[in-house]
Amino acid sequence: MSNSTTDPDAYLCYDKGLILPIVNESTWSTGARITVYLIGLIYCLYGVSIITGIFMSSIEVITSKTKTVNIANPKAPGGTQKLKVRVWNSTVANLTLVTLGSRTTEILLCLIEIVGNGFHAGYIGPSTIIGSAAFNLLVITAVCIACPPIGEVRYIKQIKVSTLTAAFSIIAYIWLLLVLLVITPNIVELWEAICTFICFPILVVIAFMADKGYRGRNVAKDDDKQALLGIGRYLVTIIVIPLPGVVMDIYKEVFEHAFYYDWYLTSGNVTREGVADVMKEMGKHPDITQEQAATIAAIEAEKNSPHTRAWYRVSETRNMTGGQKLIPTVDPKLLLAYDQVKMGSSISIGSTLFPEIPIVEFAAASCAVYEHEKRVRVWINRKGNIHPQIVFKFETLDGTAEAGSDYIAQRDTMVFGSNETQKFIDIDIIDDNEWEPDEVFFVKLSVDSKSGAKLGKKHIMQITIINDEEPGTFEFTMPSYLVKESIGVLQVPVSRNNGTDGKVVLKWKTTDMTAISGKDYEGGKGELVFEHGEKQKSIDIPIVDDQEYEKDESFKLELLEVSDGAKLGKTRTSVITIVNDDELNNLLDRVVSITNVNLDRLRIGNASWADQFKEAMNVNGGDIESATWVDYVMHFLSFGWKVIFALVPPPSFLDSGGWISFCVALTFIGVLTTIIGSLGSIFGCLINMKDSVTGLTFVTLGTCIVDLCVSKKASVGEKYADCCMTGSYSVYVFFGLGLSWVTASIYWTSKGLVFVVDSSSFSFSVMMYIICAIMCLSLLVLRRFTPFFGKAELGGPTAGRYLSSIFLLLLWCLYILLCSFQSYDYIDF
Repeated sequence: MSNSTTDPDAYLCYDKGLILPIVNESTWSTGARITVYLIGLIYCLYGVSIITGIFMSSIEVITSKTKTVNIANPKAPGGTQKLKVRVWNSTVANLTLVTLGSRTTEILLCLIEIVGNGFHAGYIGPSTIIGSAAFNLLVITAVCIACPPIGEVRYIKQIKVSTLTAAFSIIAYIWLLLVLLVITPNIVELWEAICTFICFPILVVIAFMADKGYRGRNVAKDDDKQALLGIGRYLVTIIVIPLPGVVMDIYKEVFEHAFYYDWYLTSGNVTREGVADVMKEMGKHPDITQEQAATIAAIEAEKNSPHTRAWYRVSETRNMTGGQKLIPTVDPKLLLAYDQVKMGSSISIGSTLFPEIPIVEFAAASCAVYEHEKRVRVWINRKGNIHPQIVFKFETLDGTAEAGSDYIAQRDTMVFGSNETQKFIDIDIIDDNEWEPDEVFFVKLSVDSKSGAKLGKKHIMQITIINDEEPGTFEFTMPSYLVKESIGVLQVPVSRNNGTDGKVVLKWKTTDMTAISGKDYEGGKGELVFEHGEKQKSIDIPIVDDQEYEKDESFKLELLEVSDGAKLGKTRTSVITIVNDDELNNLLDRVVSITNVNLDRLRIGNASWADQFKEAMNVNGGDIESATWVDYVMHFLSFGWKVIFALVPPPSFLDSGGWISFCVALTFIGVLTTIIGSLGSIFGCLINMKDSVTGLTFVTLGTCIVDLCVSKKASVGEKYADCCMTGSYSVYVFFGLGLSWVTASIYWTSKGLVFVVDSSSFSFSVMMYIICAIMCLSLLVLRRFTPFFGKAELGGPTAGRYLSSIFLLLLWCLYILLCSFQSYDYIDF
């Protein structure tokens, strides 16, 4: 301990913090101080994660800046088409603002620690930087390997850029060892600090060259829908130190092209055509409200938009604070239904059910039985999802027929086994040898709502007890029908009167009038089978909804012939008229309006200053109906931080393109980082933990846990591994340590002295990181080319993915243990 023995106010660890403690804690017990500082450290790390999310919002707005360009398109009016393209190259954006934004806390912690210590080297900042690099490379990679859905893989798309950044992630730390142990042991000279820092822009330039396929001349490569549409001379302030000969020439030439426009169509407003496609695929299901359709359209728009790591960081920050979600909330069953329809699965348009839900209903809406038969068999069908076991109940209900005198009442429970689609019930009929008019009773089905099954439309069957033995007369119940184009499937009922004896096959056909089969409806010829006792069934005619305005159209449905003994009634023909939905255009307009409002509210950077305070003070940004109990808990825990950080101007403030918000948020992060540094130092001192170990463990975990969640979601939600595996671990050294070293070296050089760095524990952790990084990168290369791992960096077969994850997690645990042992001199280095 370095406590003074001459200061009468001195007490344990009072001098460890840069700005803390702010009150005299000499009367506090050590246990109380440990508790207070631990809670304070955790809460401040939570706060810095929140403000970093806001900081990343401004970065997302900055890097999403677009410009409208005209391109040749012979099909467009005037032969040209306007496109919105992003100004920032994705590789440049990821290596600069996005990476620096996610690592701002570590970078500022290192710089503030040096300045606060009178330009002497600290331990927490450098240890946090190396610890963060190790955590991201080992732990986050392990989680990302295991997280993609079983059977899916995620491979790196920009393999040249990733290979380059991976190589630099080794070279950077080898350079650290050379500086600290070989060239000038335990001393960082000014030229070494400058070389360390200048490697950062060199890395950006070379990565851009790899991205664009640069081979010594100005070559533009069109790769995966990226097109070079012109030179964007977007000026960025970078400290340029004269570079050696060839490197400087390459730098000048490539930097001139460092902001080619990438051809990324941005997510603009949803069109009526897009909404119409969604509604057409869903068949305008009667259970889907306008709001639900608008939500689905908004989700589809978000899915088709490119998502950056900054977007995922903002999304995770809102989730961890109970804030407004970037993806709209919708019933997962509704989304599953929509996905299945898109893949070609069938859906029961006329029911209240979705295809993944088991449907239980009778095979027919009614049937009849002769009294002398003494028994009627009722068939029950199961449709939709036929795989789970379903328990359902049935019971008989009196009509004109009474239980006990005309039939035997029943009430029981039955079970559909897995993949079982049909069952039957036998109901006893009482034959009293007395003449009676036809009488009816009913059988009703029911299911437990918790079972996940639903009832179909035919969940109540009418049973008629009759005395004659005729096969019956068949006819339509109505001579004409008027239906909307959006009905999906028209069910035309056919009744069976004057007898229900035996099985009867009824043939029918459709005839075009103004409606055309195959274009307006799915017609042709068919058969309708009435089993013995069935009184009414329907002919199903699919109606084509093309979502286009058309005049009313008609076709004819005819009953042709029936089995021997049965008869056709008078109403053998029915004319079906398809009317255009009068409200369709208005409906589309309303849904489009709701969709665009949803997207506008969800889009990063669109909130006003007043909206920020409103969203900060309300759970889920004010969308209380969609809020869960987790949202309420997180909102309560983060309420203070959210209100304070609402003071940060929104990215749209003064049309600054996000830069004002960027600067103010950076100031907040700087203040919080200073507090975190003090809390970490005092807490580590109180529990007798060295600063290097505190930085490797507590501070690293606090700054990286959100990145873990972000990478996990990106590994599931993205098609490629690039978004979750940035590979920019060298940036931590080049910019993080380089900036603080340059600052301290300039200070000591101006005084004619040198910047001294105690490299004992730090050099060991760097060396261990290099070993772990080589092993990790070797595993990723092996995964890329080995079928056992799925020939991809992430996902793949179950055994391969989990073995990879376990290996990397054990490697990180070993890294922490060895570095901690060395810090406490259990390992001599």
